[in-house]
Amino acid sequence: MQAAATLRGGSTVRTSRNVERRTILKAAGATAATLGLAATTGCGGDGGASADGTVTIRYAWWGAEDRAERINKTIELFHKKYPKIKVKTDFQPYTDFWKKFNTQASGGNPPDVFQNAIGFLRKYDAKNVLLDLNEQVEAGNLSMDGFRAGLEKFGEIDGKLLGVPVGSNSMALVIDKPVYTKAGVKPEQGWTWDDFDAAMKRIRDRAGRAGDSGMYGVMYLYDLYLRQNGKAFFTEDGLGFTEADLTDWWAKAEKGVQEGVYADAKKVAQIKPKSAVSAELAGGEFTWDNFTVRYTSEGKSEYGLAPIPTTDGKKTGQYLGSLMLSASRRTEHPKEVAQFIDFMVHDPEVAKIMGYDRGVPATQAQFDAFQPTDEVNKGIAAYETSLVEAGVLEPITPHPNGADICEAAFLRIAEELALGKRSVDEAVKQFFTESKTALAG
Repeated sequence: MQAAATLRGGSTVRTSRNVERRTILKAAGATAATLGLAATTGCGGDGGASADGTVTIRYAWWGAEDRAERINKTIELFHKKYPKIKVKTDFQPYTDFWKKFNTQASGGNPPDVFQNAIGFLRKYDAKNVLLDLNEQVEAGNLSMDGFRAGLEKFGEIDGKLLGVPVGSNSMALVIDKPVYTKAGVKPEQGWTWDDFDAAMKRIRDRAGRAGDSGMYGVMYLYDLYLRQNGKAFFTEDGLGFTEADLTDWWAKAEKGVQEGVYADAKKVAQIKPKSAVSAELAGGEFTWDNFTVRYTSEGKSEYGLAPIPTTDGKKTGQYLGSLMLSASRRTEHPKEVAQFIDFMVHDPEVAKIMGYDRGVPATQAQFDAFQPTDEVNKGIAAYETSLVEAGVLEPITPHPNGADICEAAFLRIAEELALGKRSVDEAVKQFFTESKTALAG
């Protein structure tokens, strides 16, 4: 079984497949000192302006050395345009980032601006951590124009602008193209889950491997399936599905392993951190589109992106997910923070430096500015363009306070199920028990 994806992602970053892929792709643990960056500490901010009017803001994100190197270059550009705004930086691997952020937020000293994801907006809004950026938009310090495919609405919660997208991704089926060709399977927009199930059997029978890496813990795929059927994983204040719904989903996944159309979770666990696809245990797996680079770097085959299967041949339930930049409600420099965010999401040169590191650029100006030349990134851009042209994209369902805890529980319990440590019924009951607690508080 593969770990679940979060906007998160793609996102899905995240205590999900998004997090796992990003962690695998990037060597965790590089320090800011290694890169010549001025790292912040967990306490003590830079208060007012200096004698010459210069102000300092603190910027934190998760990632590792390659992302930090890119971001450092964008900050150098920012300093040239805004010499009176100095940016101190701090970065950590995903889990360490949130541990440190929680400590800072609890102490009343979060970074002025920081990387964020959809699952944390309501959580930190409820804790009065996040700044509503609408006032800065009205003041002309931050533009929300020019975003692709409705992404300008992605960080809005209850009328408040709590995050500004820096990139986008969407769920996709990553496939080993020669395997699909050998099996005579050609997935196209609008194919159904029945088509997908038949394809998995053809790959098993004709290519001699499982069709998919396993669907137990791919939370954001399950969300799409629910959306196709008029539900959703989350509503504004809770879960949007029943125990019976999840029982059907996990029972189907378990049956798929027994029939050999999904990979054996124990074998998948043995080859980690390599993916089941690049290790040739499976012909494909569901993940965020911008993770395709992972397979090319790991495997020897040719990989591509295929559409999400549908229930009715039309509705995929898809949306563009995104990493975001959020601001602290306690910042003493809201104008400068807004100007920094505006620069990072609109300046074309930033896109040329960042590429698709945090997803496909969220604004059209940055999307146009970075034209990938390698086949992997060209495929990602083409895939997202195809989603827009096909008209399948919808707004994301709001995530409630506690969504991040539910997401982590889904991943962990699904893995226990896949490894035979829980029955389907036990896993479902445990997930709903933990989610009820998480969402109550």
